Amino acid sequence: MTSVSRGGLFGRLFDNGAAGTGDDAWLQAMLDAEAALARSLERAGLAAHGAGDQVSAVARAERFDVDQLGRQAMLTGNPVPGLVRALTALLPPQAAAAVHKGATSQDIMDCAAMLIARSVLDAVLADLAETAAAAARLAAGHRGTLMIGRTLLQQAVPVTFGLVAAGWLSGIDEARHGLARIRRDRLAIQLGGAAGTLASLGDAGPRVAELLAEELGLALPVLPWHTDRLRIVELAAAMTGASAVLGKIARDVTLLAQSEVAELREGSGTGEGTRPGGRDGGSPADAPDQPGGKRGGSSAMPHKRNPVASVVILGCTRQVPGLLATLAASAEQEYQRAAGAWHAEWEPLSDLLALVGSAAAWAAPLLAGLEVDADAMRANLDAARGLPLAENVARLLAPALGRLPAHDLIAEASARAVADGSSLGGALLDSPDLAGRMTAAGVSRVQIGAALDPASYLGAASHFIDRALAAHQACEAADH
Repeated sequence: MTSVSRGGLFGRLFDNGAAGTGDDAWLQAMLDAEAALARSLERAGLAAHGAGDQVSAVARAERFDVDQLGRQAMLTGNPVPGLVRALTALLPPQAAAAVHKGATSQDIMDCAAMLIARSVLDAVLADLAETAAAAARLAAGHRGTLMIGRTLLQQAVPVTFGLVAAGWLSGIDEARHGLARIRRDRLAIQLGGAAGTLASLGDAGPRVAELLAEELGLALPVLPWHTDRLRIVELAAAMTGASAVLGKIARDVTLLAQSEVAELREGSGTGEGTRPGGRDGGSPADAPDQPGGKRGGSSAMPHKRNPVASVVILGCTRQVPGLLATLAASAEQEYQRAAGAWHAEWEPLSDLLALVGSAAAWAAPLLAGLEVDADAMRANLDAARGLPLAENVARLLAPALGRLPAHDLIAEASARAVADGSSLGGALLDSPDLAGRMTAAGVSRVQIGAALDPASYLGAASHFIDRALAAHQACEAADH
């Protein structure tokens, strides 16, 4: 069903989440939908006593041949008819009569998609909760860790690493909120029969739908949504939003981990590829070490320490927007049942869920093990020779000199500092001309020195960190 699969060369990289989205997961989800329908029919008086339990007892994926069902799907356009035949063959006549009664293939496939989505959302939300907790610790622990801010990939003004982590935290929590809404409100059963009327179930149709929603633990929609695919688009969009947040974090880490920057490093235990509690029961410690005994090693350059987790997260997240586009394009569906557009959803939805699930699974240990080099951050900040503080010094001089003259004076000093490799402070204070103009304006050397202290020009950084941490605490309280 999905091109992203556990195992093989790429599965442990791109399908590393705790929930399944592959053939076995789809098969079991379809069987769960059929079993729940049989139980609902029995409860509504439309199936023999005990039929629901009998169908449920045999509706186990290991009893069915996925490849055979795939071959049969070539005759019908989807795997449900073949599955119904195989399931019915395992049952006595009275129980077999309850299999698929009143449903159409899309009912079962859409219910299965909702069940898979719920499983993936639960896993992603759990991983994002861990990731958010790690980001909160970084934000609080590095509130005062000075570093250079960078805009358009160039040095800008000072920030703190705590503020960077607070930005990550806020994004994660907002993504969690969006996913939780989808999990709570937008995962619904599908039961409409051939054309959305449930005509084959007569007056009992609405009751069976209510019971099916109860059995599967999914919402009861206002009416069948065979060609109203907003639920699928909203699910995919919320997952893509989470993917964007995770991709931003991973990109920041890769940039800050560059050899020439060296302000962050991934911990040696973040690149192993299997999350604790994953589908194979493995843990990061199960994966083999790289040559030389360290994760993140290079096959050709043993001195390297590659940010493996971040790289794989980006490998996942770069694929997601295209899948969202396919799902959005497939949402235009004709009449009561679509010809092809519904079918076009299965693989991109599976892949999107798998990739975002994998990115979230990699992100939790990435941030938990992230190594922050505060000394390197300060060294890179100091290497700018005070030039990022030009705005702060101009702000100090503006009341005495006027805004534009103050700007011109600082621009002149900055140009001198760049030309001769000196610091901004040196250019200001060692030049008799510039120093004299500042003294005449009543600005002392002590004031200039204070304005050149990066810690004096952090604005509301600490306030924003507090707000992000408070919002996170509120998010955690709401979850519990």
